[in-house]
Amino acid sequence: MTSTQPSPVDATGLPVTDHAIAASGSSGTKSPRRRRRAGGFFGRLGKYASLVIACLFALIPIVTIFMLAFKTSAEYRSTGPLVPPSNWFNFDNFVIAFTQGDMITGFVNTAIILVISITGTVLIGTMAAYAIDRFRFRGRSLVTALFLLATLVPSVTTQVATFQVINALDLFNTRWSAILLFTGTDIVAIYIFLQFMQSIPISLDEAATLDGASRFTVYWKIILPLLRPAVATVVIIKGIAVYNEFYIPFLYMPSRDLGVISTSLFRFMGPFGAQWEVIAAGTILVIVPTLIAFLFLQRFIYNGLTSGATK
Repeated sequence: MTSTQPSPVDATGLPVTDHAIAASGSSGTKSPRRRRRAGGFFGRLGKYASLVIACLFALIPIVTIFMLAFKTSAEYRSTGPLVPPSNWFNFDNFVIAFTQGDMITGFVNTAIILVISITGTVLIGTMAAYAIDRFRFRGRSLVTALFLLATLVPSVTTQVATFQVINALDLFNTRWSAILLFTGTDIVAIYIFLQFMQSIPISLDEAATLDGASRFTVYWKIILPLLRPAVATVVIIKGIAVYNEFYIPFLYMPSRDLGVISTSLFRFMGPFGAQWEVIAAGTILVIVPTLIAFLFLQRFIYNGLTSGATK
């Protein structure tokens, strides 16, 4: 004898079918697919909103300076910062900034320091990375650890000792002070070269050694050409850093004849402190070379860093 389970009934006393129960359950809550769609929409909205806000914070000061550089003194006093100039072909401020702001001297000194310091950084960095990765000697791990420790020490804490060393070497108020500091303090470049060096097979060194090549020949003719992506990355990053550096040239090269582009702009703001349109033009002159270099060479920066990290 079998017993049957009574069917559920609704408020009116009528039986409720399984389809009705399923329909009522599904109508009370949202499906997981709908919840995922809603979460994805709000996630994308928050992502794009944060990107737009970040871009506005970065671009508004640059746009303001750019428009101010083309304004006259009367326009600067009578218009708002985001109001475009009446004449986009007003280059008088740029002429004043370039001729009276010692920009030519600044560009020349910057170019000299840039070329010598970058060349020294590449040679010293690649040699140090080659020695650490290929040579086996006592204290090798200690040397690597000391390089890492040097990156953790704030540079401000060593400025007194550094200044005394530069002064004792009679390099104060010369270009060689900045060149020496830019060349000998770039630990990051050594790590970039070391990262690429570890991806080069050591069998190439062994084959060249069997053919009678010396250690320096292996480095110069085999290792250094293979480090070309890393060299391009270091040259770009180091070049932009040296070009934008203000503290070292200002402290170690106080002479006006030794001014680089950053210190020339700083000294230029003195006599033209009330003429902000001229100062804005000088700022644009300083920004443009870096911006052009980055726009044309950013591919090498990203490719160099990512390829070195994945090899």
